[in-house]
Amino acid sequence: MTDTPTLPPKTEVLVTAPPALATGRSLLGTAWLRIKRSPVALVSFGVVVAIVLFALLAPVLVAIEGQDPYTTHTGPDVLDNFMTPGLPLPAYMYPSVEHWLGVEPGLGRDIFARIAYGAQVSLLIALLSTVVSVVLGTVLGAAAGYFGGKVDMVISRIIDLFLAFPHLLLVLSLTPILQSRLRDTALGQGSFVPIASLVLILGFFGWAYLARVVRGQVLSIREQEYIEAAKSYGASHRTIIFRQVIPNVLGVVLVYGTMMIPANISAEAALSFLGVGVKDPTPSWGQMLNAAQAGNWYLSDPWFLIVPGVALIITVLAFNLLGDAVRDALDPKASRS
Repeated sequence: MTDTPTLPPKTEVLVTAPPALATGRSLLGTAWLRIKRSPVALVSFGVVVAIVLFALLAPVLVAIEGQDPYTTHTGPDVLDNFMTPGLPLPAYMYPSVEHWLGVEPGLGRDIFARIAYGAQVSLLIALLSTVVSVVLGTVLGAAAGYFGGKVDMVISRIIDLFLAFPHLLLVLSLTPILQSRLRDTALGQGSFVPIASLVLILGFFGWAYLARVVRGQVLSIREQEYIEAAKSYGASHRTIIFRQVIPNVLGVVLVYGTMMIPANISAEAALSFLGVGVKDPTPSWGQMLNAAQAGNWYLSDPWFLIVPGVALIITVLAFNLLGDAVRDALDPKASRS
């Protein structure tokens, strides 16, 4: 009798799904994930968002308060025109239901309304001038690094020339000249002249450092294989620069832009304080500081000096901390060095 062969027991084969493909994150997505891990970065980002919303909603907030930044209150029921001419009475010097931050001395205008509209002016000038500097610096720096040769030499000498000039003296001397020129054009209407002049001056003299940094990055990028491949496929120089080169330096550009916004806010306030920036009655934090100093109101009414000063400090500090966070998020080695 022969043994019948026995079959091996059946084994179940587990079929597993193929591993999911890793999804790449964009530059901004990676930076945002790193920013969320930093409490300081989150707080500064929240403050910046609050300041931007405060500026955007200035007309709504001022309407809720029931005031505006231009109406004066010079009657004896608001200002002391006898003992201390122009000093707000105690009921109007500090925050109240009618005037949320009191009124300014001299003209009795609402401080909250002028702070809110002053935020619009400061952020508008800072953002637009930063855009001008970033566009000029990125394009010229990328062109210098990509083309090299005579183009690089000419642009590099222009960069050196801009960096060699004393920035503050140039801005102080050229701003009044540009304002007088703009008044004779179609732009010379109302308060737009000082705003436009500050945007042009700050933006035009702020691009050189970024251009030098971008040029150094592009010098190494232009040797990459994908650039050579784009050339071999017949892509034009403009296409390569704007579609291949500049997207690869956006990290540097973003860091520079976030760091330049608070610098331009401070520059606008300083120029308005010195009398060559935004002029009264246009609301401006620097112009309010100038008014507090020029009339010696900071001695009898320090609140009028404290409010715009604190607003300026908080805004600049928040943007600076956010700029540091963006730099560390886009360059992790910076936080470990």
